[in-house]
Amino acid sequence: MKRVFFVSSTGGHLTELLQLKSLFIEYDYQIITEKTATNAYLKNEYKTHYLWYGTKHNMTTYWFIFPFNCFLSLIYFLRYRPSVIVSTGSHTAVPLCYIAHFFKKKVIYIETFANIHTKSMAGKLVYPIADYFIVQWEEMLRLYPKAIYGGWIF
Repeated sequence: MKRVFFVSSTGGHLTELLQLKSLFIEYDYQIITEKTATNAYLKNEYKTHYLWYGTKHNMTTYWFIFPFNCFLSLIYFLRYRPSVIVSTGSHTAVPLCYIAHFFKKKVIYIETFANIHTKSMAGKLVYPIADYFIVQWEEMLRLYPKAIYGGWIF
């Protein structure tokens, strides 16, 4: 059975990712997200691993948390050896996408539903290395010409 990481930061990105839960039964999957009080329940329902929570909006702690999360992402990757990374973003997902690309594994990135006319920072970073880059709005094809229009995942 193919091993797949479903990766996202917490909040709306995680909500989007969980819309794909019908795929979980088809794969040997792991969810990788940030640990917060609002998503601690995931461990009871899904195969879940956590990264430290930290956003780019709190730069004081971000520069300490981001490198640690990169290292932890590498540990998870080496431990489970996924064949595919499926991600809805954001910053937490970027390191795992690059790690997978480095090891020549597939990267499937779904640009956030929240963006209709602008690129997300994570999308800008992952677009050049994604094997499949999916947008949820047709308008986004102008910004990401090699993307696939997949429609809404909600």
